Amino acid sequence: MLRRPKPTDSEADLLREQEQFLTSGTPSAANVVRRPDKRRGEAGGDGGEHNGEDEGRQRDVVTIEDLPDQLPSLTPAPPKKSRFKASRVTFEGEDAEERLDRQDTHISAVLSRIIERDTSSTPISLPPLTGMAFPKVLHRSETSSQPTATSGPRLVSGQGLEGRGSSGETIRIHRENQAKLQAMSQSEILQEQKKLLSQLGSVPSSASPSKHPQAKSSRENLPLQNVSRDSSSAAVLFQKPQEVEMEVEEEEEELPPAPAEDLPVKPQKEWVHMNKLEPEKLEWMRDLPAPRRKGTKKARLCLFLEVMISFLTLRISLQRAGYSLQELFLLSRSQIIQQRSLALSMLANILSKARAGEYLPVLKGSVTSTLLDAGLLFLLRFALDDSVEGAMSAAVHALKALLVCAEDEECLDYTFSWFRGLASFPLLPSAQEEEEVEDEGLPECMRLTAKEKEERKSDHDVARQDVVKGLLKMKLLPRLRYILEVVRPSPRVVHDILEILTRIARHSASSSTQVLDCPRLMEMVLSEFLPTSWTAPSSPLPQSVYGLPLASAMKLLRVLATSGRHACARLLNSLGVRERLCCLLSAEPGELLLEPTEALRISTEAYRLWAVAVGYGQACKLYIDLYPGLAKALQSVHRVLAPSDPLLPLQLQRVLALLSLLTQVTHTAGCHQELQADSRPQNCFKPVETLQELELLTSEVLLPLLSHHVVQGLIKNLKSSSVVCNIQSSHPGPETTPSLPGLACPAWRDHLGLVVPSSPFPLLTGLGLLLETITGIHKGLSSKVEPVIGYLRSCSQATPTLSHTRAWLLRHEHHLLYLLLRLAHRLVTIEPQVAKHASLYHQVALVLLPWLLPGSEYLAHELLSTIIFSKDFISEGHSGGPEAVELGELKLQEQTQHQTSPSLQTVGALLREACVQLPSIRGCFLTHLAHLEPSVLTSRDALLGRNPWINSHLLPELTGPTLPSDWPFLPLVSLYERTGVSDGGGLAVEELPQGALQVVTHCLQWLLLLEVWREDALKVILPIAKLARLSCVFLCSSDLFLERPVQKLTWGLFRLLTRRSRLDSLDLNVPPPGLASFQDLYSALLSQYEAVSFGDRLFGCWVLLPLQRRYNTTMKLAVFGEHVGMLRSLGVTLDQLSIPIERFTSPPEDSLPLLHLYFRSLVTGTLKPRWCPVLYVVALSHVNSFIFSQDAAAQEVEAARHSMLRKIYYLTDEVLHSLSLSLIFMRCEVFIDCTPSFPHRLSQMMFSPHSLDNISLIISQVTVILVPSMVVVAFFICFKATTFMA
Repeated sequence: MLRRPKPTDSEADLLREQEQFLTSGTPSAANVVRRPDKRRGEAGGDGGEHNGEDEGRQRDVVTIEDLPDQLPSLTPAPPKKSRFKASRVTFEGEDAEERLDRQDTHISAVLSRIIERDTSSTPISLPPLTGMAFPKVLHRSETSSQPTATSGPRLVSGQGLEGRGSSGETIRIHRENQAKLQAMSQSEILQEQKKLLSQLGSVPSSASPSKHPQAKSSRENLPLQNVSRDSSSAAVLFQKPQEVEMEVEEEEEELPPAPAEDLPVKPQKEWVHMNKLEPEKLEWMRDLPAPRRKGTKKARLCLFLEVMISFLTLRISLQRAGYSLQELFLLSRSQIIQQRSLALSMLANILSKARAGEYLPVLKGSVTSTLLDAGLLFLLRFALDDSVEGAMSAAVHALKALLVCAEDEECLDYTFSWFRGLASFPLLPSAQEEEEVEDEGLPECMRLTAKEKEERKSDHDVARQDVVKGLLKMKLLPRLRYILEVVRPSPRVVHDILEILTRIARHSASSSTQVLDCPRLMEMVLSEFLPTSWTAPSSPLPQSVYGLPLASAMKLLRVLATSGRHACARLLNSLGVRERLCCLLSAEPGELLLEPTEALRISTEAYRLWAVAVGYGQACKLYIDLYPGLAKALQSVHRVLAPSDPLLPLQLQRVLALLSLLTQVTHTAGCHQELQADSRPQNCFKPVETLQELELLTSEVLLPLLSHHVVQGLIKNLKSSSVVCNIQSSHPGPETTPSLPGLACPAWRDHLGLVVPSSPFPLLTGLGLLLETITGIHKGLSSKVEPVIGYLRSCSQATPTLSHTRAWLLRHEHHLLYLLLRLAHRLVTIEPQVAKHASLYHQVALVLLPWLLPGSEYLAHELLSTIIFSKDFISEGHSGGPEAVELGELKLQEQTQHQTSPSLQTVGALLREACVQLPSIRGCFLTHLAHLEPSVLTSRDALLGRNPWINSHLLPELTGPTLPSDWPFLPLVSLYERTGVSDGGGLAVEELPQGALQVVTHCLQWLLLLEVWREDALKVILPIAKLARLSCVFLCSSDLFLERPVQKLTWGLFRLLTRRSRLDSLDLNVPPPGLASFQDLYSALLSQYEAVSFGDRLFGCWVLLPLQRRYNTTMKLAVFGEHVGMLRSLGVTLDQLSIPIERFTSPPEDSLPLLHLYFRSLVTGTLKPRWCPVLYVVALSHVNSFIFSQDAAAQEVEAARHSMLRKIYYLTDEVLHSLSLSLIFMRCEVFIDCTPSFPHRLSQMMFSPHSLDNISLIISQVTVILVPSMVVVAFFICFKATTFMA
């Protein structure tokens, strides 16, 4: 049995199968029939005969009939005439729409002419009941084609008619046909016969009567004259398709049956209608092939998007209903409209569920990222160009599901009325470093600018890094404008497009500018969806929203206005938004001729847009025009609304938007005097009356409010609702895509958090802002307020992470923390209870400083200026802190019982001096942060409400915190960057700038203070980062580390960094932040040590620290290989090194290259105890452990041991004496005066032919000079040597 071709077959396989098919002589399943030319009146019979005759001889030969031997002339032939054109007469003035209606041949026109048969009098009979499982199959061969109720030939057999009167109906139809034939003339019969034959010639080849020669000959033998008298020929013509089907079935029955063992299902005798096998259908029941990769999981998405995972094989998943993502991509490019629309709709639902995080428990990886990598963005962009409105609408909905998260927008709207809630971060992807291969080696003038590089990128490269930027590059905005302007889609598509435009505007200021600059786009939105006049819709859900004001259009304007002052001015003045605000806000929501929900929403968005404009100092004159309406709306706020009212949330949002507007109006009015600098100063301020009013406000309103049980409950819930404190226990967020950042707000109402309606942050932040303002005016009111201790203590231990999904929440909590610290700053000097927790407030200020995000530079400046370096918050400096440190050092010295490094007695004095120098230390750090001054001024204008000086409510790009986490090292790193590195990459030791010593001293003092008293504040800095930053002391100059203040402070820091707990956490295999690897930094340290160290013990300890056994061997190889000369000056003793020697010698070294270097330095005299005591002990220990190890080792290792033993035999007496006994003396800490001849005699006995007999003598001599604990060591030495000689 010939197999069917498979998709994996190559061209050679197809040709081989074709040859097998031709040689087998099996008849083909279908024949090629030349389609007749209707213009020539051909029926296709000749072509069919020709094909039938040549079928057996030349099956691969393609013949073209009527092809002339010579090429035709190039003279243009007369145009072909259509026989239908004559009936289409048109006139110039005729309406095209009327002509289309008149000539339309739609199926509805055909169906309207069909007259159904009257069956009202026909009785309905149910089928008879049988005992069989299924009705009996009636085969065509079992039916009779002759009528039973009448005699003679007839045109129809009546087969298919059911009911009791079917035979009478058949006779009636037969008589009607006979009457029509008798009424026709001979020419009419011939004409109808030709027409019938031409129609039969145009049907598919399977139903063509010319396919079978027997049928054609039987028809040709009938005389045309008898057509009107004998209808058997007509009956033959009508029966042709049935006969063809019968013949095909007979041919299939003639095929050899498949063997029973090859069938996927074994037929049983008792099965009904299984006597005839259909191999093609049975093939579908076979098992699917195994998957290419074992253990893979395939997810198929059904119409309801339930994820079904199949383990082990692919077969299970393919047997389930639904579509895979690959199949959906294929369907979205189908030629069938319904399939395209279905695929795009399913992709939209998949994206929505993926954004909501519903696939996270069952799927690994990101569905959205997978779709984007597969080209979803281009698929949707192409689908937007679809000419069919249904497919285009589905593409718009899918694009909206990809870009827009409704929960994110709800959260941003909810926080709009909070402190600085109208500002937001641009939703830009994180910046990625790009390889600049093309510009390498080119001069600066020939390199491409950033704009030119962006223009040269392909759409795919841009979309891969930034989805929104990629869509803008693919001309999305003109297409959306065309859909709105020309297609005029349904309300749902209009809302989707407006939300897409809003998401694009949130991307960045440049994206907002592109939306404004798109030709006719904003004019179209304003004229159609924010008209100045409109009529009330006839239904709550109108069929079209064109000509009606939409809240989503007003929100788009508000987001565009947030991008900058200039964009807001364009909207107000050039596009007529000012008039639309007057139109919408001059009336109550119930008077806007809109559905109540939509009226409240558009009124709320209008207030928000106006608040944004007033936030720039614009549209202030509208306040005078609309003052009566604003006063009326404000007076109606106190009315109690029913809690069950469904419009209550919308009404509350409208009230909050109104209050936000009034807040911005107040800020702008407060800047009026500053703007009118040339006019006379206003003398309306009365200090005494103001203070009295503030006292009255505090005693009658604020204090009762703070003591209320509701506010106290909110204060207790601060920790549970905090984003900072609950960073680890937060619920798993939805999947995120780097190229399409979001806020991760789905299901935000179902979890405790900062934005939920029960959150305490909005009210407490507002109260904190009011109290900070009042206490700034009236200092005496500060003592009546007490900050929250428990919440602050939890924040001091937190380590939040930074991302787009948390930044917009963190900035609101940072505002509350800052306000609490400002309040504590005013209370610490006058309230003992607050002074008792001064260290906690200082700790919170230290951890908050590196958390602050872009746009909060003013807060960072205020913390540095007031709290961070304040003596009042470092209570240890004036309450016996330095003395306590000194006592701790003395206790540690007694426990260690050995001479310590010089720093241990001076840490207390160093801390005392650091506390005195706190004002100078603050000035040093503020000077090094002077480059942030423009950002500080911009942030100050925004946070203090100086609206006329605000240029944009869009916060700076979220590239990281305002200050780095290692900001205490900033002066030291800045000095190194200025003086330590040359253009060529090497070390350029230059003259230090003036005041550099003082800067480094202040920086080291501050670091020492933090390490001793605020250790938790520096826990975010990795120990390796601290070591790398402090290494700048030695790299930025040739003699800075030799200065006495620097020496003392660095010794103290080194001692703190080498405590046991710190050494355990110091991992040098992790690259320090800002460096490729620590090995590069260490190589620079070694070079600097060789050049300028002069054997300095502090620098030596710094170089020895990375040579511990647990760290990478590369650094040890660098010392004993490339920088072996430094071993003559590395004179640090074991007492000066505050690191236990066991960390260098244990476990034994296993690197053969390093052991060879150790051995070479020992035997050549490069490494001597008086030059480099520490490394001498380390090298001697590892070499002895290696040579005399009893562990089984590889052949290469054993060969190295034997080689070292042979070389030891040829050493001089002095070197052999050192290698044999020096390590033992050092470990036993005893001085034994061994005779010079002992090592030589020991060696002779070890390597003599009779060494086995001399073992006891050797041990006895060793016992004489060694302490008893080392006898075993000597025995193993002798035993190993004897084994080697044997």
